[in-house]
Amino acid sequence: MQPTVLTIGGSDSSGGAGIQADLKAVAANGGYGASALTAVTAQNTREVLHTHQLPAEVVEAQLRALFDDLDIRAVKTGMLVSAPIVEVVAAALDREGVEHVVCDPVLGATTGSALLDAGGLEVMGRRLFPGLRLITPNAEEASRLSGVEVRNPEDAARAGKRLLEMGPRAVLVKGGHFEQGAGCDVLVTREGSRRYGASWSASPHTHGTGCSYASAIATWLARGASLEDAVGLAKQFIDDAIRAGIPVGGGAGPTDPFFFLRHDDASGWLEKVRS
Repeated sequence: MQPTVLTIGGSDSSGGAGIQADLKAVAANGGYGASALTAVTAQNTREVLHTHQLPAEVVEAQLRALFDDLDIRAVKTGMLVSAPIVEVVAAALDREGVEHVVCDPVLGATTGSALLDAGGLEVMGRRLFPGLRLITPNAEEASRLSGVEVRNPEDAARAGKRLLEMGPRAVLVKGGHFEQGAGCDVLVTREGSRRYGASWSASPHTHGTGCSYASAIATWLARGASLEDAVGLAKQFIDDAIRAGIPVGGGAGPTDPFFFLRHDDASGWLEKVRS
């Protein structure tokens, strides 16, 4: 039976990131996706033109409706917009006691638009991070959150250790923006660190990479994989999805979460999903 994975975040009207990317990634990794919207964005492959934040009580109502009915095995959080929404999400997770929560601390869009205000950032560190199974910042986010400038895997390990002090059980610093060692992600736990290498792809079509990666990890955790295996499987998934990126629009197109349906040499992924 497919485990249910709940994604909490914003809607991307271009379909490449946010809730839309999350739901595709959950399905592509063998889960059933449910969603709670925090915001509606008007965006395309080039820019975010407008963001409409939903009232915190609407986010709360969605969460109560879903937890009251569905057997949610894992949660992935993305764009949380503001302090009131972060508070509502943190309270719901505390109340429901979900073991596997993966937080992608979305601070801004690839185009540079801010997606979390200063108040939300403070509440995220104080209320949401403690006890989480995993947070998945990219290099820029890890630098901002930890105060450690992250340019390579060594910096990432130091930033990850600093971020563990904020309370999460593990930190995955993503290396797509490293100046050296690009594509190498670093998983940091209280037991140490582990690197996940990659064959670097120069594809410009990376819209939604962080969303899809975190959602894939959450799905494998929901399916019973260890954290280390969940990250490894999700890493393979996102690397293949980037290489198969879809050239739509005039900017950065999305990754292709269903690469295995379109490329014969990726058919082995189906066996992993079916196992």
